[in-house]
Amino acid sequence: MTASHHLRPAAPADVPAIVGLIRELAEFEQLSHLVETTPERLHPHLFGERPVAECLVAEMGGAVVGFALFFTNFSTFRCRPGLYLEDLYVQPAHRRAGIGRALLKAVGRLAAQRGCGRFEWSVLDWNANAIAMYQAMGATVLPDWRICRVSGEDLASW
Repeated sequence: MTASHHLRPAAPADVPAIVGLIRELAEFEQLSHLVETTPERLHPHLFGERPVAECLVAEMGGAVVGFALFFTNFSTFRCRPGLYLEDLYVQPAHRRAGIGRALLKAVGRLAAQRGCGRFEWSVLDWNANAIAMYQAMGATVLPDWRICRVSGEDLASW
């Protein structure tokens, strides 16, 4: 972490800013048409009676400029919980300042502190800058695994 940015756990008041960043991320990934996120929908998942996800935010000058949203998963082979990073995003104007790296390391440290067996995330194959950063930090991009997904009407029919 540098003096120019500050990382902290997200607070309820950050939800609108986080939703704005999620929308920016979706635009960057050319997936805006899939976004159903609103502050009202996200809030209970981060701060409700039974939260299912956690979030760290990065601030610069009092503004939220990045976030890392993650949740607990479980490895049956390791018989230990893990953390899965769902999204990591830093606004373009604040990239290359170490914020993404700091957010990633902060979630990784949480995984280690919690005794997790793994810390995992996905990256789009065309995001060469992110892949290079992850590999430089010691991450292995697994070539043999593909994400399978069922959602929407298909999931409802299961």
